[in-house]
Amino acid sequence: MNSHLNEILEEIRELEKKVQAEMRLREEELKFRVSEGRVIFEREILELHKKIASSLFFYIIRAPILTILSAPVIYVMIVPTMLMDLGLWIYQAVCFPVYGIPKVKRSDHIVLDRHYLKYLNFLERLNCDYCSYFNGLSSYAMEIAARTEQYWCPVKHASGKARRHSRTHLFVDYGDAEAYRTKLTELRRQLKEIESE
Repeated sequence: MNSHLNEILEEIRELEKKVQAEMRLREEELKFRVSEGRVIFEREILELHKKIASSLFFYIIRAPILTILSAPVIYVMIVPTMLMDLGLWIYQAVCFPVYGIPKVKRSDHIVLDRHYLKYLNFLERLNCDYCSYFNGLSSYAMEIAARTEQYWCPVKHASGKARRHSRTHLFVDYGDAEAYRTKLTELRRQLKEIESE
């Protein structure tokens, strides 16, 4: 990988650290903390959230009719999504140990924490966790696919249009046959170091 690209990647890592620091400051402003996976609000904020919460009854009767009619289509998607979740678990359990690829931690991607927001009614909290599950599962699947791709075919795409994932920057350039042959073993070895990152 060229040094200019390394510099850009390092800048991105530094920006990610700044984002995390800003998020921690915002947590202090909004008076909550995360402890052992639970979100804990200060008492006065929790009381304010409960006052702001909308009634479930009014939330439903004020909903546009098209929202109500489309809801079953949205909710039925949980079935194929859960099958995908199960399939990803089986895939990792069977294949990753064979190739020495470290498993992706599901909990790093699927975060269900919006049900702690008491200013949301029951249905709003359910909907928020539903979206979190879908998006988290997509992120989880992308990381599993990224590690698989790094093992089997770590080559960047020619057009540059393909969505980049967490491992793309490590891949060899499209059309660089020599780099592919000389770096494939090294790229596979790097996968084994993921857990120590």
